[in-house]
Amino acid sequence: MDVVEVLPQLHMFRFPIGQAYLWRDGTELTLIDAGDVNAASAIEDAVRGLGHDPARIARIVITHGHRDHFGAAQELADRHGSEILAHRLDAPVIRGEEEVGDPVLLDWERPLYENGLTVPVGPPTRVDTELSDGAVLPFGGGARVVHSPGHTPGAIGIHLPRHGVLFTGDCVAEAGQVMLGVFNIDREQAMASFRRLAALEATTVCFGHGEPLTKDAVAVMRTSADRDSGLQVEHG
Repeated sequence: MDVVEVLPQLHMFRFPIGQAYLWRDGTELTLIDAGDVNAASAIEDAVRGLGHDPARIARIVITHGHRDHFGAAQELADRHGSEILAHRLDAPVIRGEEEVGDPVLLDWERPLYENGLTVPVGPPTRVDTELSDGAVLPFGGGARVVHSPGHTPGAIGIHLPRHGVLFTGDCVAEAGQVMLGVFNIDREQAMASFRRLAALEATTVCFGHGEPLTKDAVAVMRTSADRDSGLQVEHG
């Protein structure tokens, strides 16, 4: 696992598939996503390597109900007493009470999906707090939940207005360029969510997959959302 500094108080943990983020407020820590089922020990080692105590992980915010984003959440929470938070529409999937929906795949996405570049089904994981759009969480100077459906029904972004930071989950990705994320249950809905996230004008944007965007982020997000909206219209 690679550890990448995005900002002095923000680090990315990059796994073979996907990534998680660690936000620090003084000595209190927040995880945005938690990696796959075997990631707990690597995350703890990375936290210690940054000079912090994993016992200070106060909360784990899950951006959506795919295993590569919540697989280690239960283990970490059990070890350190962390609160697990997710949107109310994806919470039943994360708990194992409902099945994850199948994506509507474009032709070019099908080989990627069949080759296992997503891991939707995960271990039953508790959700302590169910979130709704507009909820404000007690970290980062007031972190706002931005419901961003389309990838999954309960996908969310997390916006830290005071710091100009946005976590997009898998609604938006970076793969050489910023683009709409893949494997969406509802592509049109996901595109609308992309435009909503771009309109927040964050100056640092962190994706579920790909390198964080720290340069010209406002313009790049808007241009990318407009471009992908045009492709959406073109392809119907």
